[in-house]
Amino acid sequence: MTKERLYLYDTTLRDGQQTQGVQFSTPEKAQIAAVLDELGVDYVEGGWPGANPTDSEFFETRPKMKATFTAFGMTKRAGMSAENDDVLAAVMNAGAPAVCLVGKTHDFHVDTALGITLEENTVNIRRTMEYLVAQGREALFDAEHFFDGYKSNPDYALEAVKAAYEAGARWIVLCDTNGGALPREVYEITKAVIAAGIPGDHLGIHTHNDTEHAVANSLAAIDAGARQVQGTLNGLGERCGNANLTTLIPTLLLKEPYASKYDIGVSMSALEGLTRASRLLDDILNRVPMKQAAYVGASAFAHKAGLHASAILKDPSTYEHIEPSVVGNERVIPMSNQAGQSNLRKRLADAGLAVEKGNGALGRILNRIKEREAEGYSYDSAQASFELLARDELGLRETFFDVERYRVISERRRNARGHIVVESEAVVTVQLTGGKQTTSYFKNENADELHDKGPVNALWQALKMDLGAYQAEIDGVKLVDFKVRITNGGIEAVTRVIIDFEDEAGRRWSTVGVSANIIDASFQALEDAINWKLVHNRMVAAQ
Repeated sequence: MTKERLYLYDTTLRDGQQTQGVQFSTPEKAQIAAVLDELGVDYVEGGWPGANPTDSEFFETRPKMKATFTAFGMTKRAGMSAENDDVLAAVMNAGAPAVCLVGKTHDFHVDTALGITLEENTVNIRRTMEYLVAQGREALFDAEHFFDGYKSNPDYALEAVKAAYEAGARWIVLCDTNGGALPREVYEITKAVIAAGIPGDHLGIHTHNDTEHAVANSLAAIDAGARQVQGTLNGLGERCGNANLTTLIPTLLLKEPYASKYDIGVSMSALEGLTRASRLLDDILNRVPMKQAAYVGASAFAHKAGLHASAILKDPSTYEHIEPSVVGNERVIPMSNQAGQSNLRKRLADAGLAVEKGNGALGRILNRIKEREAEGYSYDSAQASFELLARDELGLRETFFDVERYRVISERRRNARGHIVVESEAVVTVQLTGGKQTTSYFKNENADELHDKGPVNALWQALKMDLGAYQAEIDGVKLVDFKVRITNGGIEAVTRVIIDFEDEAGRRWSTVGVSANIIDASFQALEDAINWKLVHNRMVAAQ
């Protein structure tokens, strides 16, 4: 059976940039565009030329790509021609081969937002699309508020999109702009549009996630006949976000009936880069990846309960809907006080520690985990600290250094400019193997109200400043996330700190520390991080 072509349209760089707190620089846009192109999407929407300096600069220096580079804008304004609309001119002058223009299709918005007649709005849509086609551009019409408009006045909503299609628009994109439609509505309305004379291979779908149905609504539109689907990496977008391409893409490639029915631009080999693409975007945004994200989340293939892990060892399909590596992810067997020996042996094997069934150390490790978690530790998301604990019980823990003492001081004061600053300094004394002792001092110099760095950073810098023969191994390690949790309240409060690290090879690991003192809890996690890195380096070298 010949597969139908389904086109993927990414709007991360435009609609995704409308996420609260998100603003891409021009180099960041170029980096994201390259990842999208490598993934295999068909269209990359670069932004709105003329709307802001960054978007204008990006179009001036746009990267070369296989995907169709697309500019976004709006249909011409009433009272002027398409040729003389300066806002539209900025979009056209960007030189993108495809142009997607938004226009009103909901009578309420035409009356209230534009203040013109429905007939005038239809003329604006038609004349704009005719102008795009005459200029040799691939024309896309973004039918704003289409589903709400259809429910309010189906005759006018259809009139508006038919005007764009008859004027030569390659794609009519039906937009659930407010994100309030449900899958059955999207399916039935998309069917109605096709029945009205706009073929499915000219229809696109653009959904928002305000009812958590953006992906479901996109699939409903595809089921109804739409052949272009729009979305963003990690579901970025206004309010609750857009349809998440990191969910849609693997669903279309791996799940039936889509896998057998449609051909998309993403190959199976490119799909293996999906998790990397998702996490790269989070890195650029300095955001912690959502662990529960479908397909690409760190917990998407995590199996905590002992019963689950036991079955996973026999056949991973017992509790996994796909093989994790297909999307570039990996299976995780976290350790917790719910764990059994099946979890433990699998997790030890993943760490390169083969322990036979019945080994007495397994019971000791489980007991120690349960004792430590009763004190407030959590090894569920701190795999590196778990591995060090296991090595202790197995007699495989190598000692690289001992911390004799540390001291950290923070000072809040006004600087010479009268601004309040907080500066921290730390001293760490370390006893190295071989008898050498080093004392390192670090101060957060020139801190100001915009760039304060706290005591944990000062401790981290001092700890890794001089570790003698091990120094070169840990120079590339950086702290990428810091999480704090109070596990008990009141005067007996205990603080749990989990810290994520990354090295020069992009490898990530997490460690945990617990104490009534947040600084000491942090220091435990920092110390574990360096020890795990040194242990891991020796394992790699021995392979």
